[in-house]
Amino acid sequence: MPVTLRDIAQETGYSVTTVSRALNDYDDVSPKTRRTICETAERLGYHPNITAQHLQRQRTDTLGFIIPTTGPRFSDPFFTEFLAGIGNEASAQGYDLLVSTHSAGPGELDVYRRFVRGKRVDGLLVVRTRRHDSRISYLLEQHFPFVAFGRTECNGNFPFVDEDGRAGIARATQHLIDHGHRRIAFIAADQDLMFGHERLRGYTDTMRENNLPVDDGLIVEGDLSQRSGRRAARRLLDLPETPTAIMASNDLMALGAMATVQAHGFEVGKDVAVTGFDDIPLAEHSHPPLTTVRQPIYRIGEMVCQVLVDLIRGGPLKRRHVILEPTLIVRQSSAPAASSATISVG
Repeated sequence: MPVTLRDIAQETGYSVTTVSRALNDYDDVSPKTRRTICETAERLGYHPNITAQHLQRQRTDTLGFIIPTTGPRFSDPFFTEFLAGIGNEASAQGYDLLVSTHSAGPGELDVYRRFVRGKRVDGLLVVRTRRHDSRISYLLEQHFPFVAFGRTECNGNFPFVDEDGRAGIARATQHLIDHGHRRIAFIAADQDLMFGHERLRGYTDTMRENNLPVDDGLIVEGDLSQRSGRRAARRLLDLPETPTAIMASNDLMALGAMATVQAHGFEVGKDVAVTGFDDIPLAEHSHPPLTTVRQPIYRIGEMVCQVLVDLIRGGPLKRRHVILEPTLIVRQSSAPAASSATISVG
């Protein structure tokens, strides 16, 4: 039989109420009494009923994170690193992390409703925000604690951490232009995604600022996977006038593009420059190493988790809106353009 508060009360001679308050560290219990009760509880092998404590406090000490998936396998290294940052910070703050997965689109909002209505978590972390995001609108309506990694175009003052994707892509585009590239292609993300919209803006704005044309034929949309990067690059390299550089909205699509460039018999960094965004671990170890825009993925995971914990605990938020400045990491995949303006195919 498990040891109960009543057993400890009988053993020590104190009331059940005093035992409970001592074990929960209330300051109206004297240090001597608390010590006696705690030592007795340990000697008897008492283990608190965590579920009952949570119900009493109306808290779960659990954070929720719903990962948007795009296929049958969870293979995006961005989320692996991001999840590690969240999980480690949650543990350090005394919280558990409840992780769920669901593809974006119909049914996704139902997962958020179940988390909120079922009171399964104390707060939620929202990622890959959309320009008009029904998840954020719902959480704001419910006054449910949440922090987003990313901004939206929705009305509502909610806490977020974000990377300035527009500035990051602008730096990568300018880097290629400064290296003599003029016909620069872009593999974009879904334009409903806020970061996809901002990164495409960084590319188009920088091209125009340098008096270079924005050719819609050089802009292809992918789904952030390596497969879509390969497919997009194949379409770009099949053009009559091919690009000398291919930029991608994330590293996975850039790595897929590199594979296609090499499969066509071209040398990445010599015949065709390729750049990405994120600086996942694979980027540094690709062949050649990938030029990319670095965002501190693990640190961002820690940051959004810390803000959410502060929000749940009711403490003042030091910064409600955090926008980080990205860093361009130049590696061998983005050498200067060849003297020819285009690549000869065939």
